[in-house]
Amino acid sequence: MNFLDAKNEIQRLLSRVSPRELPRLVDWMKNADQLEDVLVDNQKVILQNISDNLRTCLPIEAVLPSETTAIQKTQIQKRPTVHVDGFLYDEDTVESLCEEGKMSRSYCLNCGSQRTAPLEFISHSFSIAELRFLYQNVLPDLTGKVLLDVGSRLGAVLYGGFLYSSAARLVGVEITEDFVKLQRMIVDKYGFTDRVQVLHADVCSQDALVCNADVLVMNNVFEYFMKPSEQIKAWQFIIHHFRKKGSLLVTVPSLQESLSALQVEVPDFGCWVEELPLEYDVYLGKDNDPDSLRELHLYRVL
Repeated sequence: MNFLDAKNEIQRLLSRVSPRELPRLVDWMKNADQLEDVLVDNQKVILQNISDNLRTCLPIEAVLPSETTAIQKTQIQKRPTVHVDGFLYDEDTVESLCEEGKMSRSYCLNCGSQRTAPLEFISHSFSIAELRFLYQNVLPDLTGKVLLDVGSRLGAVLYGGFLYSSAARLVGVEITEDFVKLQRMIVDKYGFTDRVQVLHADVCSQDALVCNADVLVMNNVFEYFMKPSEQIKAWQFIIHHFRKKGSLLVTVPSLQESLSALQVEVPDFGCWVEELPLEYDVYLGKDNDPDSLRELHLYRVL
C-alpha cells in the first residue's frame, strides 16, 4: 500500500470513530509505544547491535587521543561543547548515562553554584534515524551504484548502506588507523564483506575512486579534523575530481557553509552541482530530531 492509499484508509477509519472517542484515538496515535514498535525493523535492530558493539571499544566521547585537531576545535567553541556520537548514543542511552553520572547535559556557569546552562552536543556520525532518512528519503535506488563515504570513521554510513540500500559497492576512506580496524572488525563480524570495503587512506590519494563514485557522502568530514589549509586542499581535490555527470553529493553542513567558512571560491560552482530539494517532514520515531535532518543537503553533478 502506497502513502496515498494508506492516508485515505486512515481517514476513512477516523471518520467512523465516535466524536467522543476521536481525541483519545488521535492522542494514542501520536504517543503510543505500540506504534513506535511498527517502525523497528530488522535493519534497525542490526544497527543497534553494531552500535552496542562499538561502544565497548571506545571512550565515552568516541574521540581518540590522536585526534588532537578535533579535541582543540571542540575546546575553542563559543559554548562548552562535547562530542556525543549520534550512531553510538540515542536519546535513551544518553538519558541513562546522565542518570548514572557518566554524562551531563549541562555545565556550571560559576564553579560551586547551582547556575547551569546546557552543553552543546556535536556528532561526527549519522544517527540510525538519519541513516534511514538518507537511504529511504534522500537517495534514489542505488542498485548497481558505488557509494563512497569520505572519512568513514565508525562506518555508520557503510553499514546503513548495506542494510537499507542495494548499492553494489560501499567504500569508506578513513585516515585514522584505529577507526579502520574497528570498521573492518564490524564488516567481518556481520558479514558485510561482499559489498563493503574500508580503505586506510587520505581521500586526496584516491583520484580514481572519487572520479568514478556515483554517490559521495561527506558528513562533517574536514572541519574538525584538519587545519584550514588542509581543508582547502581537500575541498579543491573533491571539486576537481568529483565531476561525473549525474553523480550525487550528500553533505553536512551545506556546501555553501563549508566553503564560505574557508573562503574557498568555486568559479564554476553553478556549473558543477545543483542542489536538489528534500522533503524533511518525515516521521522516523519519537527520538528523531527534525533539525538534524535539515543539516543534510543533496547535490547533483551537472
